Amino acid sequence: MDNQRLLIWALFGLMAWFTYQAWRQDYGPQRQPPVPADATPQPIPDTDALPQLTDDALDAASAPAMDDTPAVAADVGGPTIRVTTDVLEVEINTRGGAISRATLLAYPVAKDRPDVLVELLSPTDGQLGLIRTGLREGAGRAPNQSADLEVATDTYTLSSDTEIVVPLRWTSSDGIEIEKRLRFRRGSYAIGVEQQVTNKSATEWRGDAYAQIVRRWLPQERSMFDVDSYSFDGPIIYDGDSSEKLDRDDLISDGPYEFRADNGWLAVIQHHFLSAVIPERNEPHIFKVQLDRDIATESVVGAPQSVTPGASHTFTNTLFIGPKLQAQLEQIDKSLKLTVDYGWLTIISQPLFWLLSRVHNFVGNWGVAIILVTILIKLAFYKLTEASGRSMAKMRNLQPRLKALQERYKDARQQLSQAMMELYKREQVNPAAGCLPILIQMPFFLAFYWVLLESVEMRQAPFALWITDLSSRDPYFILPLIMGAAMFFQQKLNPQVGDPVQVKVMQIMPVMFTVFFAFFPSGLVLYWVTNTVLSIAQQWKINTVVEKEAKAQKAGKKPKSKNNKTEKD
Repeated sequence: MDNQRLLIWALFGLMAWFTYQAWRQDYGPQRQPPVPADATPQPIPDTDALPQLTDDALDAASAPAMDDTPAVAADVGGPTIRVTTDVLEVEINTRGGAISRATLLAYPVAKDRPDVLVELLSPTDGQLGLIRTGLREGAGRAPNQSADLEVATDTYTLSSDTEIVVPLRWTSSDGIEIEKRLRFRRGSYAIGVEQQVTNKSATEWRGDAYAQIVRRWLPQERSMFDVDSYSFDGPIIYDGDSSEKLDRDDLISDGPYEFRADNGWLAVIQHHFLSAVIPERNEPHIFKVQLDRDIATESVVGAPQSVTPGASHTFTNTLFIGPKLQAQLEQIDKSLKLTVDYGWLTIISQPLFWLLSRVHNFVGNWGVAIILVTILIKLAFYKLTEASGRSMAKMRNLQPRLKALQERYKDARQQLSQAMMELYKREQVNPAAGCLPILIQMPFFLAFYWVLLESVEMRQAPFALWITDLSSRDPYFILPLIMGAAMFFQQKLNPQVGDPVQVKVMQIMPVMFTVFFAFFPSGLVLYWVTNTVLSIAQQWKINTVVEKEAKAQKAGKKPKSKNNKTEKD
């Protein structure tokens, strides 16, 4: 009885939370609007805001930051090079060699607007973003963000080749030659960056390589009507051991965040997509993340290197600008799959995604894969839920006797509870057993929620008929209504236990769940509908078996059974 009351209060708490989120969406503080393209751009911190990396600093946990120099405008300002592959369209600014625009050719913003593509980086719009890479040298013999780099052509297109290499060159007055090469491969969202220093001067060159992700970072508001708002949007770092999503308020109150790592990386993630910098592996680097008003700057600097006269050295790192395709991310670094934000249920969500992917490879439809995986989960917990189902079936047979007790002790609540407990104990029935399957399913339900919400592989994936996007809500609310009807029918198979008020509350649960699920991803509703239908079939079978056993006992005959299942006559 207490367990059932706890479940009811938990459901009401969930309902109140969703109502509060909806109220905040309509009447609470509103998200700041994007900055118009023709507005004066907000300054971006200069590259001299990078941490100073020296030989001594490599042995320390962190390094002091240099003083900020005057900021530069958001628009880098130089001529651009356009690079088009089969999956990416990128603009590289010849002033400093920054990647100032990146468009994902296979990912429209919405399925009904196929011509409007997702842009992860943009130099001028409200969601400002760019990635800078470069070199620093104490005597200024390296191109900074304001240096103009030379390029042979302004257009590169991947045709029959498997990769494109875009070279940008710079030469100092005393003979230091630097060539930056950006390497794009067919079907890949990774961009290799090579910066080769050739020393044709008479003195040693000593400098370090840096990379920066600069992006506008606005306060995030959540709404039950917008599933995108539940996905983290902002900087994430990896220190070689664990990943951490940085909090905007902490960066404002505590200042820049710095750390040292040999195999770290930094990224900016949003729903389904990310921009990341992965420096050379097994090399010491210092990382820094800072927030200046609404501009977040993530920086990484490597160890200083010396290039003697007549010698050369190449600095390398990898950029990733694209969807969170876990197979591609793992090819770069296995830890990069941590950018797929499954939350605290990653331990369940990752195996679920792996299983879903394997099933999808076989059937070719994510909706069918969800149904088949739901069946597999149901089979895995069949014995546990069967024991619970048998207890509920016995409760159903006790209903006439329970009603008789309620009539006898209708004015003595304490005596009624004692009499019911004695009846349950005598008949070996657990009245809370019906809650057990729900408690077992909840972690998998929540894990499925995050898999469907965060896995870009299921973004805009069709199922059948009117379900054209499993990651968004059912446009006609048909699946939630089917789910509510199935839950209502499921209730009819189980006994209604408790006082009249509790029974009434439990009876409106299908309506409550229908309202909640109306705004959930249709793939999640498909999972719950499938699970409910399987539960109905299982309980129907168990009720039939238990009724046969009860009739046999009344007749004084012991039923033939095997593995707790009555054999057919």
